[in-house]
Amino acid sequence: MNIQPCVYIVDDDDAVRDSLGHVMETAGFSYQTFESAEHFLQTFCPEKPGCLVLDLNMPDMTGDELQAELIRRKSSLPIIFLTGYGDIPTSVRVIKAGAVDFLTKPVASKLLIEKIQAVLLEESQRHEQAIVEEALCKRLNKLTARELDVMSLVVSGLSNKDIAHQLGISHRTVEVHRARMMRKTGTSSLLELARLYEACKFSSRSDLPSAAK
Repeated sequence: MNIQPCVYIVDDDDAVRDSLGHVMETAGFSYQTFESAEHFLQTFCPEKPGCLVLDLNMPDMTGDELQAELIRRKSSLPIIFLTGYGDIPTSVRVIKAGAVDFLTKPVASKLLIEKIQAVLLEESQRHEQAIVEEALCKRLNKLTARELDVMSLVVSGLSNKDIAHQLGISHRTVEVHRARMMRKTGTSSLLELARLYEACKFSSRSDLPSAAK
């Protein structure tokens, strides 16, 4: 199911929020406005794809402080900063921290729309890919600990004989585990299995599902 991305606008200036909201509406974006960083954090859903258009200078919690809090929460929400009086050190700092862009008010509507369109396209693609990878990784949850052991060694290129020796089991047992593993994951070749393994990013034993631990 596709979830429509949302543009979150956080600015303490009522007129700016209204103006940006009008721009978003005209461009056909789904959007929400917030008068403070605290208000935004109260309702923010990290699972929903979108983009944050964020004022830098706000009372209580500033824009860069909100950015730091989102990083602490391990959020990957893309941020476009807007400011009426930014400086180079601040812009460099927030960009290094992961912000997509740093724009000076007043920003041209066309430029802002183009920036947001590019960000939302990339964010939607990332979100869809994450859903695909999650569905793929659920296949591995069907495997037993031993099957996961065998899988990690199979995709590393070891033969059944070498796997049997390393795990201290018989060659025939490896074949049985391998057949079950292929059936449960719905793969029909070593290449498919390797792609599944790579998609789930199991680069080390600590990354394997709980069944293998």
